Amino acid sequence: MTLSNSNSVSVNNLEKKFGDFVAVNKISFSVNKGEIFGFLGANGSGKSTTIRMLCGIITPTSGDGFVAGHNIMKDSEEIKHSIGYMSQKFSLYEDLTPFENLRFYLGVYSVPEDQWKERINWVLDIARLQAVRNRLTRELPQGWRQRLALGCSLLHKPDILFLDEPTSGVDPVTRQHFWNFIKQLAKEGITIFVTTHYMDEARFCERIVMINAGNIVASGTPAEIIADTCPHNPAADLNDAFITLMKRSDS
Repeated sequence: MTLSNSNSVSVNNLEKKFGDFVAVNKISFSVNKGEIFGFLGANGSGKSTTIRMLCGIITPTSGDGFVAGHNIMKDSEEIKHSIGYMSQKFSLYEDLTPFENLRFYLGVYSVPEDQWKERINWVLDIARLQAVRNRLTRELPQGWRQRLALGCSLLHKPDILFLDEPTSGVDPVTRQHFWNFIKQLAKEGITIFVTTHYMDEARFCERIVMINAGNIVASGTPAEIIADTCPHNPAADLNDAFITLMKRSDS
């Protein structure tokens, strides 16, 4: 299997077992370059295990695939340098300023020092944080800290950005601003691979894969999934489709 020039992620029959337990059951899907792609599932569905395989954290039991041109079975370290990753638990140092946090993560990502000034200013500009670059991070509103965390994950200019429940626990207005930021990044050619429990957010994804009990139960655009899952309910939304699919696959 090879990665298409139009794909950032491509997996085929991807499987992960823990002893006799099958966490991910031979799934196949692809993600286009520059796409906002949603990967949705209930807790325990196999979603986090899949992401950990794609990020080079754990090795698949079987199957094959590529992330940013790197083989997920063989090139875990190369994958880690080609992706950005942010979760709701992304660590910022609140006693440091945004500038100091960015400088710290530049070192973590081994970005050459002669690029630090340009990278810091680039992130502060796109995250709209230049005016507070020297304030303590703990003094910033939650939404601003969230933008800073996302900016830290972009410092090494990754091809793909994995966002795992990035807006958990923030208010709807902040979530909307955050998604405007994500859309801007996608326009610049960065592939966005996102998980979320908020179906009003998932509708911003160009395509979605839903997984339950280790199996893919739906894929397509949000509109396609709603129409296929709830054909007799013209008022259905993505939340209705998600609940229906999770119940159906559990029965």
